[in-house]
Amino acid sequence: MVRLEQFAPDAAEIDPGAGSGVPDAATRVGSQAGPRNRAGTGAGLDPVVARMRALDARWPERDGVAVFNRVYLAVTREIGRRLDGGRFADPSAVVALDVRFAERYLAVAEDGRLPACWRPLFRLRGHPGVRPLQFALSGINAHIGHDLALAVVDTCRTLDCDPVDLEDEFDRVGEILVSLEERIREDLMPGPDLLQVADPLTHLLGSWSLERAREATWAAARALWALRELPDVAEEFTERLDAAVGFAGRLLLTPLPD
Repeated sequence: MVRLEQFAPDAAEIDPGAGSGVPDAATRVGSQAGPRNRAGTGAGLDPVVARMRALDARWPERDGVAVFNRVYLAVTREIGRRLDGGRFADPSAVVALDVRFAERYLAVAEDGRLPACWRPLFRLRGHPGVRPLQFALSGINAHIGHDLALAVVDTCRTLDCDPVDLEDEFDRVGEILVSLEERIREDLMPGPDLLQVADPLTHLLGSWSLERAREATWAAARALWALRELPDVAEEFTERLDAAVGFAGRLLLTPLPD
């Protein structure tokens, strides 16, 4: 049986009432938009963590979007722990970027308006021929390939900086994502037999790399920033990016035989 429990929320670490009395995400990020060397902590991520936990409680365990949500919750909590541990040189920038990044996924999950990159996962979330690892990676593909590029641009506008000023934070968060991707692959696709190149699942998922997706996202963010004075071109670029990421996500969700 696929083991998903390691991606479930840990009640001992996150209080179910963590969102109560905490300013909403937009307010909190706005307060971070002052001097960029201001100290920040993982508490800045509490509002988005609370919303992810609410979604987790609402959806069935094996729902495809729920699989991704648990993975993303684990990632966000890990970033929060590292913020609390002083692992980032510019914590306020990390909080601003991570909240804007999370908001793009949460808007889709809560409001149901699906950009092309998210449609495959949400429409195939209950397909019996799609494995949990496929759901997880399809969600990561949509969120990294599309949402992260737009979140970088949003954060640059908020902090009045250029993408290059966020590159260190982008790279550090990316390192966390890559390390967790390795664990996700091990935990959701166990068994040495699945390492065989001939295995359909291994072949399919081996064609996608978070590291390559992250590199493409950084290039897309820089391009969008360079196009900010050309809104029509920037809009077309964003639409093309959305469609391309959605195409890759649909391939990752190819149903496979047992």
